[in-house]
Amino acid sequence: MTYKPPQHNAVSPFLRARDVPRLLAFLAATFEAEELMRLDGPDGSVRHAEVRIDDSIVMLGERPRGDHDAVCSVHVYVPDVDRAYAAALAAGGSSIVAPRDLPYGDRSGGVKDPEGNLWWLGTHLGRRSAG
Repeated sequence: MTYKPPQHNAVSPFLRARDVPRLLAFLAATFEAEELMRLDGPDGSVRHAEVRIDDSIVMLGERPRGDHDAVCSVHVYVPDVDRAYAAALAAGGSSIVAPRDLPYGDRSGGVKDPEGNLWWLGTHLGRRSAG
């Protein structure tokens, strides 16, 4: 017996959204996320959903009525940051910062999804020499 479900990492982001189906569509378009499970509530809300993005699980659920606008910030390594960034914008996201090469060896950019969550997209290019 293990303390976490199979294929889950020890840390899984849990995003709360007003419109989980819209966020699921955003994740599928941007990251080719695979929906693993979805539990609908009696009122038609999505009580819990899980998607796989590459080797990681992201959990989602609808915000309770009157809940504050808490957002989440998530970093995701992707094979092609420029492609993922463009897909995010096409799927309804907005730019925080366009992809650019950073001194620590990543090409990184940021987007905000339609629910206000921040997604930092990165592709590791390898170590760069100082100077």
